[in-house]
Amino acid sequence: MTDNLSAEAPGLAEIEELARRALAGLPPEVQRACEGLGIHVADFADEETLREMAIEDPFELTGLYDGTPLTERSVFDQSTRPDAVWLFRRPILEEWIERGDVALDHLVAHVLVHELAHHLGWSDDDIRSVDDWTE
Repeated sequence: MTDNLSAEAPGLAEIEELARRALAGLPPEVQRACEGLGIHVADFADEETLREMAIEDPFELTGLYDGTPLTERSVFDQSTRPDAVWLFRRPILEEWIERGDVALDHLVAHVLVHELAHHLGWSDDDIRSVDDWTE
């Protein structure tokens, strides 16, 4: 019998691996549109980001897209840094624990798809076509 109380929470690398697997499971056209997009995991968003978004509780932010959506780009745009999706481990784990009704890999995939949607300029219907969270 294993002692669940001694189990360690998934670390940054494990959450990143879950996100990369989720991306690999998306339709090929979505994967192609996300080529070059960075996927990063941190425990929490930094203070400057939270302040800019007027978020007082860092547990309220599970993910963030940092970049210019594909639908808003021009051939004249000069990117100063690569677009990226950020996933925040501690808020994701907190939501996972509080919900208790969803597998961690599904929650990570859901947060990732939501942030990818910002990159792709997707509507709610577009999101539901690859991640129907209402099921």
